[in-house]
Amino acid sequence: MFLGPPGAGKGTQARELAQQWGVPQIATGDMLREAVAAGTPLGRDARSYMDRGALVPDDVILALIAERLAKPDAKGGFVLDGFPRTIPQAEGLDRLLRDLGHELTRVIFFDVSEAELLRRLTGRRSCPNCQATYHVVSAPPRREGVCDRCGTALVQRADDSEATVRNRLQVYAQQTAPLLEHYRARGILTRVPAEGSIEQVREAVRDAAGAGR
Repeated sequence: MFLGPPGAGKGTQARELAQQWGVPQIATGDMLREAVAAGTPLGRDARSYMDRGALVPDDVILALIAERLAKPDAKGGFVLDGFPRTIPQAEGLDRLLRDLGHELTRVIFFDVSEAELLRRLTGRRSCPNCQATYHVVSAPPRREGVCDRCGTALVQRADDSEATVRNRLQVYAQQTAPLLEHYRARGILTRVPAEGSIEQVREAVRDAAGAGR
């Protein structure tokens, strides 16, 4: 399981490690969007909440995870990306994994300072036309403010403004502190410094996870 605040780089590392191990990366945000787009029963249920701006209940998300873990490619393991975020979610996940005969073997926390997260998140720019994403410092477009792919003017998403990012990080920190203790008490939590290069973080993650399984 990969835990960490928005902008910590969990998704990049989760995809690479899952590919190396030949197991699925399970990211609840992606699963929700796919289920809604496919119009599955759980997707329709989730959409009823999302359309009115409400949080999707834990039981719906856990049902999506259960459905995904029942597929053949998850029998040999999986990398869970960004879930759970609260103690009730963690407890629900514990029960689900126990019922399915899975065991959570390692929880890796991506530790990044608030200053670095603000730099990463507020510097993001996206193309409203083709959805390409950039960063003003680490991945800028060839022409400032213009999408390389389609030439559309880039925008900063509302949820990437500094005030919004600070609030998101504060909420995450409040939720995550007890969650980290939950897994630390079980002896399966490892903290990984996640402010270096992608290659440095990759090496630290593999050391923490046991690259050879």
